[in-house]
Amino acid sequence: MPTGQEIKEEVRKRYGEAAKKAQASESGGCCGDESLEESAISSTLYATDELQHLPPEAVVASLGCGNPVAVAALSEGESVLDLGSGGGIDVLLSARRVGPRGKAYGLDMTDEMLDLARENARKAGVSNVQFLKGEMEAVPLPNDEVDVIISNCVVNLSPDKDAVLREAFRVLKPGGRLAIADILTHGVLPKAVEESMKAWTGCIAGALTEADYGSKLAAAGFENIEIESFREYTAEDAECGGLGDAAKEIAGKGSLGIFSGVVRATKPGGEAKAARDEALPVVAAGDDQPGRCC
Repeated sequence: MPTGQEIKEEVRKRYGEAAKKAQASESGGCCGDESLEESAISSTLYATDELQHLPPEAVVASLGCGNPVAVAALSEGESVLDLGSGGGIDVLLSARRVGPRGKAYGLDMTDEMLDLARENARKAGVSNVQFLKGEMEAVPLPNDEVDVIISNCVVNLSPDKDAVLREAFRVLKPGGRLAIADILTHGVLPKAVEESMKAWTGCIAGALTEADYGSKLAAAGFENIEIESFREYTAEDAECGGLGDAAKEIAGKGSLGIFSGVVRATKPGGEAKAARDEALPVVAAGDDQPGRCC
């Protein structure tokens, strides 16, 4: 099996190349050119009205497997952190929803993606964002800093998910919430898949089972844990994604036992969150809502 450092370096290389292609306005897809989701869902993750104010490069660089912004229930004035923010699409959408009183952070370890995201923010005219260089296992933010953490098909890429979830818990404010779109499995993957670097960078080999994901969240301190599947993948999807023989190892026909899901959880301390909500400004019906993009 590849070491953690080997996985990180390969992911960094692949996403750096994806950023360059996005800047050249070439077509993207979840987890790179040969991903499981490239043609399956990446073009239908976002509503048209969500994208109309974004630079094309931000849309092309969308490499996710879901739309965490749509399920995060963001409110005006909140602060948001996107783990593995890539070209910045989810950060920019979040920034519009939380409005000028809020803040959206993006965290990425790839220089090319950070450069692309900052340029996309400039083109979009969005100022309440900040892109940070760093790794999910050691987030460069203080304790109790953000209200919401989102992520789009990135946590599965980490070789140390326990550290990622502990860090997410640390930087969330009491009562804060987690809304992650990710790849999960119904069962344990074959060893051949777990040892495949292509399957790692393709968002498959590092995917957790539902049970393991829930256990790791609980161990990190989260409560109110929910995991909801919204798309099951077939062997045909995997063949199209370039996994070929690895797909045959898993199934052959029908479902692979791999799916895109939404993972939700909260950090204890709801009383503090309720007090913060009461302090947020109330926008009258019919007024302009700069924090809402759709």
